[in-house]
Amino acid sequence: MIVVTGATGNIGRPLTQALVEAGQQVTAVSRHTAEAPPGGRHVVADLAEPAGLEQALDGAKSLFLLLSGDLHAAEANPADIVGQAAAAGVRRVVLLSSQGVATRPFGTTRIAMRELEDVVRDSGLDWAILRPGGFASNALWWAESVRSHQVVAAPFGDTGLPIIDPADIAEVAAACLVDDRHLGGVYELTGPEVISPREQAEVLAGALGKPVRFQELTREEAKAGMARSMPAELADDTLDIIGSPSAAELRVSPDVRRVLGRDPRSFADWTTRNIAAFR
Repeated sequence: MIVVTGATGNIGRPLTQALVEAGQQVTAVSRHTAEAPPGGRHVVADLAEPAGLEQALDGAKSLFLLLSGDLHAAEANPADIVGQAAAAGVRRVVLLSSQGVATRPFGTTRIAMRELEDVVRDSGLDWAILRPGGFASNALWWAESVRSHQVVAAPFGDTGLPIIDPADIAEVAAACLVDDRHLGGVYELTGPEVISPREQAEVLAGALGKPVRFQELTREEAKAGMARSMPAELADDTLDIIGSPSAAELRVSPDVRRVLGRDPRSFADWTTRNIAAFR
């Protein structure tokens, strides 16, 4: 049995589907009621309360650990989840970490995530660690404004990053959960090319077949919006990266190809599959 946390999100949903299609038994975990995967089960649990994971971990041998936003807060202790998993008999954990752990190791949220990586390494379990950069699916923040006003509003319009399709993260996670060859690996996951928010707006316009205007936000305006769904410290760390990426953050990583044997999907690929959200 493989337990997938964050199972209804942009990574957890395709990961659950990929595992089921590969013939794995899956327990999908989320905060809210959802449909169980075919041949699997769904458990409602809040990772901020690790005791609630007891049912989900029953009989589990592997765990995909994705932290919700509140588990990035200073008072959170996600290491408890790893300890509980080990006590329940889980033998393998795949942790969704962040590229910033390596590229910006002294940010508040990065220090906490690096500490969690160390807990995973020292847990006695088999492990793999995924460090993605920015997500293509962050473009969904623009969906309502594109539908209503044909506008993409974002800061740092001409500063790009090699953003990654969450479906690629899910496929790498699935490989690490079922294939022993990937154990003990730390995988930096990026897309195939650097692309700016303004260029993303152009891709959306092309897929929609109508103009999409780009509107530049200030850092303060962007942070106010982001802070509604994540801790302020995480919003600041994110804005630091997207506003002034380092050479390491601009590098296109070979690790998707290293694991999956193919190049990562482009933002245009992601847009084609998700264009209905912007219509």
